[in-house]
Amino acid sequence: MKQMNIGIIGLDTSHVVQFTKLLNDPSHEFHVNGGKVAVAFPGGSPDFELSHSRVEGFTTQLSDEFGVSIVDSPEAVAEACDAILLESVDGRVHLDQFRRIASYRKPVYIDKPLTVRADEAQEIVTIAKAEGIPIMSSSALRFAEGMKAAVAQTELGDIIGADCYGPMALQPTQPGYFWYGIHSIEMLYALLGKGCAEISVKANADHDVITAEWQDGRIGTVRGNRKGSSKFGGVAHRVKGSIFVDVYANPKPYYASLLDSIIRLFQTGSADVTIEETLEIIRFIEAANESRATGKSIRLA
Repeated sequence: MKQMNIGIIGLDTSHVVQFTKLLNDPSHEFHVNGGKVAVAFPGGSPDFELSHSRVEGFTTQLSDEFGVSIVDSPEAVAEACDAILLESVDGRVHLDQFRRIASYRKPVYIDKPLTVRADEAQEIVTIAKAEGIPIMSSSALRFAEGMKAAVAQTELGDIIGADCYGPMALQPTQPGYFWYGIHSIEMLYALLGKGCAEISVKANADHDVITAEWQDGRIGTVRGNRKGSSKFGGVAHRVKGSIFVDVYANPKPYYASLLDSIIRLFQTGSADVTIEETLEIIRFIEAANESRATGKSIRLA
């Protein structure tokens, strides 16, 4: 396997430390082979406390502990690497950052959310296709070994519905479910695939429940909370029984499983999560946000 130099854009999320440890430390129990983080641009959003307050610490850690070269622009990252992790925690900046690196035609993984608007998500995809850039965007939760095991457990028949749950904190700069809701929504899509037709939401100060009907009649739900447990999980309902989806059952961290997929993207140009599914997820979240605000059921365009 070709060993690639990997660049990171955006050092305002703990993901950058997790990914760099897994890639750059061969002694790590779950070391991911195929690439090494070599260069990074800090970034950060001044109006988003959970972004700008973390940049300095993560930048220092990557530089001092792993010898990552820190540069002053996304373009400098793209010029110095073979593939890019676009990790900026603020989904609002992803389109602008992607525009700035697109001409370098390096494969790009864009951490969730792809964007916080469907029209911006479509623009990223249009640019990527025009430039021939392999891209993928995903939550790590869909790559948890427990999730993959549940999807593969076909002896009970087809999946006829699913219920997923997890913490659902809200952030003003990241509309509605684009912040933490996206994790449980990605899990739902890992089980049901694309094809959602209609969405309705019930919510109060502490809890949200998203109910979604697929075009083939299957129903999926996402339950989020802002009190109580912060664990993720789900149930896959099959023809002959239901299976608990335990995303913590396997000692391999889901970040390592996600990185396995990202390295495949970088090495082969083929994404395990299609961009068409990711576009639908962005539209799903917009529709769910609208239903949450209006109390109406929303048809997915």
